[in-house]
Amino acid sequence: MVVTNHPLASAAGSEMLLAGGNAVDAAIAALFALTVVEPMMVGILGGGVAHLRLPDGRHAVVDGLSTAPGAARPDMYRTVSEVLPDYQETEGRQNHFGVLAMAVPGALRAWCHTLERYGTMPLGDVLQPAIRCAARGWRATPYLADCVADNARELATDEGLAAVFLPHGAPLRAGDRVLRPDYADALRLIASVGPDALHDGQLGDALVAHMEARGGLITAEDLRGVSPIEREPVRASYRGHEVIGPPPPSSAGVHIAQMLAVLEGFDLRAMGSGTPETVHLLAEVLKIAFADRAVATADPAFVKVPVGRLISRDYAAARRAEIDPARARDWAPGAGLLESPNTTHVTVADGQGTIITTTQTINSLFGARFTVPGTGMVANNYMYNFDPHPGKALSIAPGKRVFTSMAPMIVMRDGVPVVALGLPGGLRIFGSAMQAIINLLDHRMSLQEAVEAPRVWTQGHRLELEPGISAETEAALIARGHAILRVPTVGGGMGAVAFGAEGMMTGAACWRADGTPVGIGGGLARPGVRFVPDQRF
Repeated sequence: MVVTNHPLASAAGSEMLLAGGNAVDAAIAALFALTVVEPMMVGILGGGVAHLRLPDGRHAVVDGLSTAPGAARPDMYRTVSEVLPDYQETEGRQNHFGVLAMAVPGALRAWCHTLERYGTMPLGDVLQPAIRCAARGWRATPYLADCVADNARELATDEGLAAVFLPHGAPLRAGDRVLRPDYADALRLIASVGPDALHDGQLGDALVAHMEARGGLITAEDLRGVSPIEREPVRASYRGHEVIGPPPPSSAGVHIAQMLAVLEGFDLRAMGSGTPETVHLLAEVLKIAFADRAVATADPAFVKVPVGRLISRDYAAARRAEIDPARARDWAPGAGLLESPNTTHVTVADGQGTIITTTQTINSLFGARFTVPGTGMVANNYMYNFDPHPGKALSIAPGKRVFTSMAPMIVMRDGVPVVALGLPGGLRIFGSAMQAIINLLDHRMSLQEAVEAPRVWTQGHRLELEPGISAETEAALIARGHAILRVPTVGGGMGAVAFGAEGMMTGAACWRADGTPVGIGGGLARPGVRFVPDQRF
């Protein structure tokens, strides 16, 4: 089962499985394909987190997040505000657009590491679907066309982006054929040379030359020093299930565990999905999580993270006792950083027991809004994720990994996988993943219902509600003191795989993106199984 946020990426992953590859081969092929067909979200100059469950039952989290350049400084930007909503903004938006917004990319090295260690196929084979799409072209989806139209002014400032996405000076339209020949050449080089094409070779030389010409900070030494980190996941229990997610610098494992521990003291099933009582509790635990988030998401190489205390039952009981079921309240504020919602997600499982759920991004839509000349590679703007104010837990430091809300989650029962899921959505990711888990375990929804159900989100200032939350619930929440903001979506398109008896799988993707599940059934005849024709026919 392959679930991605674009049908051509799902096809790329399926191609690997049909050729005899495993889930890791399929996931990496899908990610490379997404860098072609979903270029506004993900690229080899980005970063991300992968959560794997291996056939022997081990779990591994591969941290391929971007890092601050060696020349970065805590005070490298001039900030404009000490409070939300402009806390994260800087003069000239230098942490958002242009070369100073780009962090040292970690994605390519991490993908190749994951493939080499846990996959079965050569890198060159896994890259072929992406190379084909880039060289031969594909049809733009309405989703891509809308993203281009919304960002046309910034795209026009870069020759490489404008050539692809603003043909003849106008935004491409849904159905237009898109070609990326220079990026196809870059992928061919990676297929031939490996990740050193970027980290100690021709593509890296082009990136460093562009940095030097435009006043950027990334050096050849930065690129050579990139190395993914394998981490142990965070494990928690909820309603007789084990919920497993990534550790810091990801928020997901810690704060999903924290929120579930608080919620386990309430009968959510009796309260019902989307009711004022349930949504009020979700809002309060989200605010609790964000109040604590500043001390639990920084790079653990730089900041001591109190994971054990934050996910403990005693701490959950203390926080639960502070919740007023009839009234919204303020909680001690966290850092309040604004992470981009523009990410992608892939979930793949094979018949041998390998599961990989991975979230990857270049951060904002089209990243820092520039390409490396001659390569088609789109730069990330991951420096925006750091706190631009010096002296904070999440402030910039040379070599420091960015924090993230990425939530590639796996839920187990009695040592057996139940569901693997994840989604894009920036700051809204881990709250949305938590709600999907509750939809499955408390509200007993089907997988498709769980990923598509209406979501809510807050970090303390406004409570965002999707259209599916009723007007009656909204009125009851206002009466409880919540400030409501109606939004089209909370987070992005979720991709999930559920596991049933005898190896059966169900895949689901939701309406919030171009998500496409592809399931592969049938297959080879099993040794020792003899076909006996039904004599009735």
